[in-house]
Amino acid sequence: MKRYLLILFLFTIAAPVFSQRDSTVAVNSTENVNVNVTIFPIPVRNNNFTINSDKEITYVKITNIIGQDIFTSRYSEQKSIRIFLNNTQRGVYIITISFSDNTRIVRKIMVED
Repeated sequence: MKRYLLILFLFTIAAPVFSQRDSTVAVNSTENVNVNVTIFPIPVRNNNFTINSDKEITYVKITNIIGQDIFTSRYSEQKSIRIFLNNTQRGVYIITISFSDNTRIVRKIMVED
């Protein structure tokens, strides 16, 4: 019984600590977002790339594979955005793109030297 209570106690404390929450942008995430997003060139070279979309982009966040934000920017509902990164190392990065209708998508990119 004590073991069961200890496990239950640990789960109630650990769940809020380990849950990830996007505090920068409050959006309603949906699984099936019907939007065409093109990111090019892939792999990214010269630390810049372009994002094209059918919907208006309002926010872009790029994180490295361990979750550190390396780029964040808000936009005034643009369908095409050119992003310039500063001193980005070679590797895989995650892009979160938010749209004007409060949906968002997540994509991976690879950056080369």
